[in-house]
Amino acid sequence: MLKVIASYATYNILGLAHGSRLADAVEFFIYDTIKIFLLLAAIIFAVSVIRSYFPPERTKKILSHKKEFIGNVMASLLGIVTPFCSCSAVPLFIGFVEAGVPLGVTFSFLISSPMVNEVAVVLLWGLFGWRIAAIYISAGLLVAMLGGFIIGKLKLEKWVQDYVYKLHFDGAAEAAKQPFKERILYARRNTADILKRVWLFVLIAIGIGGFIHGYAPQDFLVRYAGPHNPFAVPVAVLIGVPLYSNAAGVIPIVYALMEKGLSTGTVLAFMMSVTALSLPEMIILRKVLKVQLLIVFTAIMTVTIIAVGYLFNAIL
Repeated sequence: MLKVIASYATYNILGLAHGSRLADAVEFFIYDTIKIFLLLAAIIFAVSVIRSYFPPERTKKILSHKKEFIGNVMASLLGIVTPFCSCSAVPLFIGFVEAGVPLGVTFSFLISSPMVNEVAVVLLWGLFGWRIAAIYISAGLLVAMLGGFIIGKLKLEKWVQDYVYKLHFDGAAEAAKQPFKERILYARRNTADILKRVWLFVLIAIGIGGFIHGYAPQDFLVRYAGPHNPFAVPVAVLIGVPLYSNAAGVIPIVYALMEKGLSTGTVLAFMMSVTALSLPEMIILRKVLKVQLLIVFTAIMTVTIIAVGYLFNAIL
């Protein structure tokens, strides 16, 4: 339905030519704008309602293990079964921070949720077999657990935007004691408040993604990150950063790249950079994180993903 609307707006209302780069970019922008805002509104609303039944202390107790690395493992596993893209995972990130979940544990969830999901696992299994699917899961979990653990050890809570910590005091505690009708009203207010804060960042992010989608040459990655380039893995990561897609959406590209002879580790690094280290995601996260933490997060993710890419290239 959304694709039909985007197509109609692009070709019938705007009158753009079929197959042109501008038309591809505009259609992508319209489709993803509608889809992401619907997802964001639905997820923020649902999370707000659910959170009204769970006092922050309960959420904190579940994910705040005495041994912090156990919390990283649990949050990474939780991310696998919550099939959100990087944009829609941000409201849950805010909810975890509000609840007092350790920052490193929260980041483990933020990394694994867009990077690994069950749809992508099924698609990979069907296309490449269980071995590649297992590699994908293990690599995603490894990046999420290590990335979150390192951020937790660095104690960077001061670099989260101040308003995120204050949101809890704006109604979450009171909502836990109210009837269902009041919970719905609280969820509506919370949804409107968060969307008001992030809408411009979301539009900018989608705009960048749409431009790349429409104008990037299809063989660009194969040309510069081929099997004979010793720097193929970091090149693949750099190429993947400006793009935007969820894990399931990038599978067809992965299939095409592996058919063209790109090594598994290189393709895996590209896939991870698209889903968990994309420039659109960074723009959206900028509304939640201060610049210093965004830089640290990006650096840790980049190094970790490149290391995983080289590791699996060596193994396979």
